[in-house]
Amino acid sequence: MNGTELSPWRGRLAIRVESEPAQVFSAAFELSGSAPAGALTLFTPLGTTAAALSWTPEGGTLRSNSEVRQFATLGALMRQTLGAELPITALFAWLAGDTAVSDGWQVDLSQRPNGRITVRRQSPLPTAEMRVVLDP
Repeated sequence: MNGTELSPWRGRLAIRVESEPAQVFSAAFELSGSAPAGALTLFTPLGTTAAALSWTPEGGTLRSNSEVRQFATLGALMRQTLGAELPITALFAWLAGDTAVSDGWQVDLSQRPNGRITVRRQSPLPTAEMRVVLDP
């Protein structure tokens, strides 16, 4: 994978972080760009924008409810928004069907032909699971 996406990925995602208390997040999404510079838009069940995330090598921005917040790193942006620091480089690869390796994360692409991906983080704790269902 060369890190360049020609079109956005769309679908639904659900993340569960086994913290105390457990954190659960789900939304429709659109992911575009690449790992170094991209954008992730999260939508409510009614289709309105819940949050818009964007990042570059210099940091990340979260736009939500007419509020704009800046983050020094993409990891901090993801932790604040989704409850877990997702491995963005690997995520782009997984969406494309590549079994990229990311420390602590294990991907199951067996249902990728049906548009489904499951990813589990064993370390660092707390454990986390992300399920993605891509739009056809």
